[in-house]
Amino acid sequence: MAPPVFTETAEHGDGGGALRSVGVRGAGPWWRRIAAYLGPGYLVAVGYMDPGNWATDLAGGAAYGYALLWIVGVSSLMAMLLQVLAARLGIAAQADLAQLCRRHASRPSALAQWLLCELAICACDLAEVIGTAIALNMLFGTPLAAGVLLTVLDVLLILWLQKFGFRYLEAFVVALMGVVLLCFGINLVLARPDWGAVAAGFIPSARTVTDPHMLYLAIGIVGATVMPHNLYLHSSTVQTRCIPASRAGKRSAIAFASADVIGALVMALAVNAAILITAAAVFHAGGHPGVAELQDAQRLLGPLTGSALAGTLFAVALLAAGQSSSVTATLAGQVVMEGFVQVRMPPWARRLLTRSIAVVPAFAVTLAYVEAGIGRLLLFSQVVLSLQLPFAMYPLIRFTSDPAIMNGFASPRWLGLAAWTAMATIVVLNVVLVARALA
Repeated sequence: MAPPVFTETAEHGDGGGALRSVGVRGAGPWWRRIAAYLGPGYLVAVGYMDPGNWATDLAGGAAYGYALLWIVGVSSLMAMLLQVLAARLGIAAQADLAQLCRRHASRPSALAQWLLCELAICACDLAEVIGTAIALNMLFGTPLAAGVLLTVLDVLLILWLQKFGFRYLEAFVVALMGVVLLCFGINLVLARPDWGAVAAGFIPSARTVTDPHMLYLAIGIVGATVMPHNLYLHSSTVQTRCIPASRAGKRSAIAFASADVIGALVMALAVNAAILITAAAVFHAGGHPGVAELQDAQRLLGPLTGSALAGTLFAVALLAAGQSSSVTATLAGQVVMEGFVQVRMPPWARRLLTRSIAVVPAFAVTLAYVEAGIGRLLLFSQVVLSLQLPFAMYPLIRFTSDPAIMNGFASPRWLGLAAWTAMATIVVLNVVLVARALA
């Protein structure tokens, strides 16, 4: 007899109209059961590969070689911890983070949290606009201002993807992540890094704290890691699976969803590490420690590696990362709007609204300052994201520690302690990063 497959179709609540629309197996080999849960983790993982991460990884590798690889590893572990909590929340509480914030806060507080989250999503979208425009300039020579305007057209991409269903949307994002990983895998071969030094780079070093500039870059890497809107998005997208209502069914779903997001963030870790390793092997070893801008990196990769393919692959990866992030930003925007204020917009309208807000400042700055201004605008977007972080992390950790909200699946004490420690570390480092950026 074939194992049962749980299916249900419902509307609203997940940002894509796909609540409990993906069937899961209640029995059978674990590898077949987990397959149905793979996807939501990859939707959030793309947020860890945006141009803000690229810029900090490039700067760290060019300036200090492989020494900051351990910071990339630690920041990724903290991101995994918080995203696992987001998955637990969505499955156990059967509500996403935005919905629970609305239920457990006054209306003025919920509205304020919503506006802050919308600001963070627009800042994230700004980074994607900038990254896509730079990639188009690298590949086709498109002027940056024109590239910014062209990013509005990806509304059509969202519309096209939405009509196929949520699993196709996930598959598209996973395919783009695969393109990014493949491009940097080839670039690693072309860069010919010192693999012994790479391994040593994952060992913590006291120099990171004693060298002020190195500490600043380390803070930048950590600060660009956790995307606040991903916590709202992930707690919602895990609900696209039709999870059995039994306690055993929820326990299995939490385990499979955790494996999904950890695997996806390992892939994101590989991409971020590859960017830093490439920068270390090519720029630091080649006598160009000051490389930090995406355009400079792309221009120098070809000559320094001896292959024009390296620069092209860098640009293709940047374009793929920008487009995949665009898809998830739309979903996150719908989740927070529905959750906080219970207003639902068509995906194309939501995408057009957030993209328009991001395009206006990006277009103005590229016209006035060209490359120098676009780099400062990218930094500004990371500052805005940093300011939103506590407003997403605090309620997530608090809700997942509450037995009443979690229906018997509250975080064990050790997990809660680890989460509070990660939050305190990220918040303190981001305060320092913002203070330095605004100084």
